[in-house]
Amino acid sequence: MKTMTCKQLGGACDKTFQAETFNDMVGLSKRHGMEMFLQEDAAHLKVMNEAKELMQKPEEMLKWFKTKEEEFNAIPND
Repeated sequence: MKTMTCKQLGGACDKTFQAETFNDMVGLSKRHGMEMFLQEDAAHLKVMNEAKELMQKPEEMLKWFKTKEEEFNAIPND
């Protein structure tokens, strides 16, 4: 099990997530992002808009995603 924060995953807060795999971690982050979107949280909406812009550049988005996966892999298990 590994622990990462919303900020470590590209988000806007210090909420922590725990998961066994990077894909599970991404799922938890997405769920949290949706909750924050529905709450219209300004800080999260800002980073979501930045991510939306990044998605317009597939190579950059892939590079960013790979970096986050490498960060996950480098974190020691809890």
